[in-house]
Amino acid sequence: MASNMDREMILADFQACTGIENIDEAITLLEQNNWDLVAAINGVIPQENGILQSDYGGETIPGPAFDPTSHPAPATTPSSSSAFRPVMPSRQIVERQPRMLDFRVEYRDRNVDVVLEDSCTVGEIKQILENELQIPVSKMLLKGWKTGDVEDSTVLKSLHLPKNNSLYVLTPDLPPPSSSSHAGALQESLNQNFMLIITHREVQREYNLNFSGSSTIQEVKRNVYDLTSIPVRHQLWEGWPPSATDDSMCLAESGISYPCHRLTVGRRSSPAQTREQSEEQSTDVHMVSDSDGDDFEDATEFGVDDGEVFGMASSALRKSPMMPENAENEGDALLQFTAEFSSRYGDCHPVFFIGSLEAAFQEAFYVKARDRKLLAIYLHHDESVLTNVFCSQMLCAESIVSYLSQNFITWAWDLTKDANRARFLTMCNRHFGSVVAQTIRTQKTDQFPLFLIIMGKRSSNEVLNVIQGNTTVDELMMRLMAAMEIFSAQQQEDIKDEDEREARENVKREQDEAYRLSLEADRAKREAHEREMAEQFRLEQIRKEQEEEREAIRLSLEQALPPEPKEENAEPVSKLRIRTPSGEFLERRFLASNKLQIVFDFVASKGFPWDEFKLLSTFPRRDVTQLDPNKSLLEVKLFPQETLFLEAKE
Repeated sequence: MASNMDREMILADFQACTGIENIDEAITLLEQNNWDLVAAINGVIPQENGILQSDYGGETIPGPAFDPTSHPAPATTPSSSSAFRPVMPSRQIVERQPRMLDFRVEYRDRNVDVVLEDSCTVGEIKQILENELQIPVSKMLLKGWKTGDVEDSTVLKSLHLPKNNSLYVLTPDLPPPSSSSHAGALQESLNQNFMLIITHREVQREYNLNFSGSSTIQEVKRNVYDLTSIPVRHQLWEGWPPSATDDSMCLAESGISYPCHRLTVGRRSSPAQTREQSEEQSTDVHMVSDSDGDDFEDATEFGVDDGEVFGMASSALRKSPMMPENAENEGDALLQFTAEFSSRYGDCHPVFFIGSLEAAFQEAFYVKARDRKLLAIYLHHDESVLTNVFCSQMLCAESIVSYLSQNFITWAWDLTKDANRARFLTMCNRHFGSVVAQTIRTQKTDQFPLFLIIMGKRSSNEVLNVIQGNTTVDELMMRLMAAMEIFSAQQQEDIKDEDEREARENVKREQDEAYRLSLEADRAKREAHEREMAEQFRLEQIRKEQEEEREAIRLSLEQALPPEPKEENAEPVSKLRIRTPSGEFLERRFLASNKLQIVFDFVASKGFPWDEFKLLSTFPRRDVTQLDPNKSLLEVKLFPQETLFLEAKE
């Protein structure tokens, strides 16, 4: 039983391949097939995989027969036997919401988009087209159905259609629009793409092939030979217009319907029988390949390879190469490649990466593990007979385009020109090694185109798969999915390693940040301490300088004082007693004629400068320092004795 993660991947792949958007419907179909992806896909799109085997009474539903040569069973998939035996849905009725279907309908030079529920009928589409195209329903033939012509009453749900469909309208009873110039119309037809719906009569299998208007009928037959293994000289055709009488005629001149034309091809049993049928049905719109095809196919008898003859014819008819030779810029070369690819095969194709191969590596591999993708390198070769079929049938299939866009970065290169081939081999040798380069160098022209699946690894880029052009849509899808399984397993390991590495780096960053903050804190603390010490030293220096200055002033004042008079002196003497803030007393005698300034100088010489202290008397209380210092002690009444006290100024 598949795990929940496996079921999610199977569900996503199933929706991508079938275009079913309703999740409940998709889960129901997968459960009916026991979550077998291939069997469920074949159950929804049975026309591409073989004769449908019904479980009710052994009834056989006609459908295209399974061809073992075109559908090789993958050896690595245990359930590969179910890939070509579709499982029909059971009788259980599944309740589901109406499914919306998109139709692009082409009519001459117009495109009409129609969106309907799958419960509507074909007739309702015609009614919408009648309003859009102004064509009566009775004059309208709606073509392009996978199951052939259908009735107007047919319900769309019964046709098992994918979400997106392409149809076209034919109006054989209405005259074509007039053209101003036949040459101009022919030139326009040469630039158009024709869809040939070719039915292989013996196996009842249908092929949808895109060809440019400049392609020849012979080119179509050679491509059909690659698909059906019916040589050109043994091909029996139905559906070519009467005007298509020459195999060298291009499709634009042959008179086939645009944009789609239906043909039938079968194997002619013998030349005599074919000649007899041609004579009996000369008036029918029916054409058997003439001797030109025999000459073309038998060219190997004269030493000329079929691929070379066909390649030269194909190259001569194309308007421009896929890629310019000796392009200086790889991005410009890829722009021309994409434009030319779209003009040949339509707009439904993989999104080719525009840029160098190195830039594609960067986009696919050198990002976070969750965003990585596989790299698909498409190697084109115009001379290969498989190129047109591979591009139109496989590479432009909606399921392949959707799967590639979701899981791959697709890069392309054209190896038709020798210079471009050599340039790619040089890139290949540089990025993948000489073994891969030698493998591509030894590939024959008819083995192209190639599809390289690349997975990026830590030390090198690994080539997971090399897919050659002789494959089918089913096999191509299976090989892409197998590569995706290998890549997903590696991606999960890379995501785990990347998460662990990021966790370690986050822890290291946190530790480094904590260490940095600790260093900054220590440095800030050290700098603050150094600043504090420097400030203390500065203040200490200032204090010392102030003390030295004060001491110098004190000494100078002390030396300048007049000598203390004796108690017994001819002049009057005043005895002053001064109390300091600490409680000590300073006593000295002064002449009554001495100025008050001498008292101030005496006090300052004892360490009490008069600008910091004030000298007060008790009775009456007065501030002596406010008196005129030039007056004598007698004048300020500090005679014959007085007690004063010192008080610090505020």
